[in-house]
Amino acid sequence: MLYQLHEFNRAMMAPVTYWAEAGAKIFSSSGSWFSQLPGAARVAAGYELLYRIGKDYEKPRFGIHSIEAHGATVPVVELTALARPFCRLQRFKRFSDEAKVINELKDDPVVLVVAPLSGHHATLLRDTVRTMLADHKVYITDWVDARMVPTSEGAFTLDDYVRYIQEFIRHIGAGNLHVISVCQPTVPVLAAVSLMAAAGEAIPRSLTLMGGPIDTRESPTKVNDLATTKPLSWFENHVIHEVPSNYPGRGRKVYPGFLQHAGFIAMNPGRHVSSHWDFYQDLVRGDLDDAEAHRRFYDEYNAVLDMPAEYYLDCIRIVFQQHLLPRGEWHVDGQRVAPETIRGTAIFSIEGEFDDISGAGQTRAALALCSGVDEANKKHLTVAGAGHYGIFSGRRWREVVYPQVREFIAAAHDAPRSGRGRLRAV
Repeated sequence: MLYQLHEFNRAMMAPVTYWAEAGAKIFSSSGSWFSQLPGAARVAAGYELLYRIGKDYEKPRFGIHSIEAHGATVPVVELTALARPFCRLQRFKRFSDEAKVINELKDDPVVLVVAPLSGHHATLLRDTVRTMLADHKVYITDWVDARMVPTSEGAFTLDDYVRYIQEFIRHIGAGNLHVISVCQPTVPVLAAVSLMAAAGEAIPRSLTLMGGPIDTRESPTKVNDLATTKPLSWFENHVIHEVPSNYPGRGRKVYPGFLQHAGFIAMNPGRHVSSHWDFYQDLVRGDLDDAEAHRRFYDEYNAVLDMPAEYYLDCIRIVFQQHLLPRGEWHVDGQRVAPETIRGTAIFSIEGEFDDISGAGQTRAALALCSGVDEANKKHLTVAGAGHYGIFSGRRWREVVYPQVREFIAAAHDAPRSGRGRLRAV
């Protein structure tokens, strides 16, 4: 019922947002005589603020059309390498007509960026992908909004997530692959690679785990507290709703994106109020650069997706309440997830000093779980002054984190291997 009420309110707000959008243009356009009236800038700013608060936010595009790589400007084309009902494996293919650049591009390591399925679209990692493309061939998991998936496609669980990651790794080829997981997928990625290692399959050369809930018993955050102070039945009864009839996934049970978005806002409401007030002031002053930066951020931040109910509840139970991975009691398809079976894959854990989503030590816990990996092939970084988003986006990501990730991948890529994912001593 709540989802239907949300859709009703959205429909009721639509005329207001259209009116506010028109008003903002009328009072700000240089060709309109309304923009010459006293106080026009304030009226236009007020209208645009109202418009942006009330409008719908569709999934943004990655919009990466070219990058600088190997001393040249290289065009980039986004392609779908593999499509599944709940996820598309996207590739960012780089092109050049210079033989030298082509050869250098071919030699770059292959990276799979596993984006979180936790409310936002994979485009939240646009900066991550754009930066990586300078030195790597890049794939990313682009998760599908569950409200767009017909119920005929069946359920999607955390175990299904693990299977998707395994399929993507096999499709790309594990022999020369490096996997980067950001936030939530650190758990299923570590599980997927563990199961592949235990089965004797080829596994990626390196795993980079960033700000994820490997062991949420370490430095619990408000997110962890919410998950542990209420029974699973509370989440089933209060946050799971059916998709309304106006979407392809009508009838599917989901954790709606608008509830997740409300949770994001509730974590730091003062910061968002201040940001919107600053946006209004920027518009009034004519500070168009800062105003545009605000638009870009909230176009991404406010664009959310629904998560399948089965998957969401699995995450609450397995990751946050029962801690099955660090306790060694998680089974997928009857097989125990055993990180200690991983051999030869280098592992890099990254945490933000002020991360209020995945607390200190939660990601680093993976290093201890992967006891079969030599200590020389383990690395950890705590990014000073960084929050959750700062470790994979923005200045700290580009200037502090990425150089170390690049060097880590390069070292793992050049290390000789023998057998199934084992580094060979030299």
